[in-house]
Amino acid sequence: MLTVLATGPLTTVQDQGRPGHAAIGVTRSGAADATAAGLANRLVGNRPEAALLEVTAGGLRMRAARTVLVAVTGAPSSVEIDGRPAPFAAPTTVPAGSVLALGSPWRGLRSYVAVRGGVDVPPVLGSRSTDTLSGLGPPPLAAGTLLPVGGLAGEEPFVDVAPVGAPPERPVLRVLPGPRRDWLDDAAWTALTTQDWQVGSDSDRVGLRLTGPRLGRARDGELPSEGLVPGALQVPPDGAPVLFLADHPVTGGYPVPAVVVTADLPLAAQLRPGDAVRFRAGR
Repeated sequence: MLTVLATGPLTTVQDQGRPGHAAIGVTRSGAADATAAGLANRLVGNRPEAALLEVTAGGLRMRAARTVLVAVTGAPSSVEIDGRPAPFAAPTTVPAGSVLALGSPWRGLRSYVAVRGGVDVPPVLGSRSTDTLSGLGPPPLAAGTLLPVGGLAGEEPFVDVAPVGAPPERPVLRVLPGPRRDWLDDAAWTALTTQDWQVGSDSDRVGLRLTGPRLGRARDGELPSEGLVPGALQVPPDGAPVLFLADHPVTGGYPVPAVVVTADLPLAAQLRPGDAVRFRAGR
């Protein structure tokens, strides 16, 4: 068991998500930064489907009941074991009875803590992920939560450290024309793909609300609800786009003129309120 002592602003259990259920109103969910989550699992020798912890803005503290192997990736932060510095992005041992603690990241938002064997909470629709929009999966962690360690370990890890750079200070996300590209006039498309945007304070795992130039529409009226995917950029009537992330809704009624390419979504997942971001047309 791992005993949670403190969670910071938000800590959830995540894995690769629950794909294939959109027809019944369930989105994939899963780790917002899938690249960082996958690296954490590889560092401790877990199988890809093993669940781990997604820590938003640091602050996690937990005690190990027995000796475990862990790795912390994603947003770079201080890592301590019983108050002593421990490595980041490297497998490290937490002795029985010791406390692992994460500080606040100095850049980025979400860090990932993998434990060898995986976090063994009961799966829902084939996934252990917490979906903050639908409420599926385990609830966000709280002080006193007990987390069983499972058996989803593979070969013994053989990598000592994985030097990965911090998220860029001003990321540029590639976008492709969406299904409603024709709802943006040319000036609005140019503004979307050339101007700076700022992440709003009411952003979360569902999506990022962005402020910047108002995007004018080339059409009047509204649409019936249509399917959404991670990375969809939806433009409400106020002209301020919303970039949907891991816990996005299944459908939405506003036009989606652009979609962020899947490979760039991990960068979007590390954006904090107040951060600047740009979009550029790409492939």
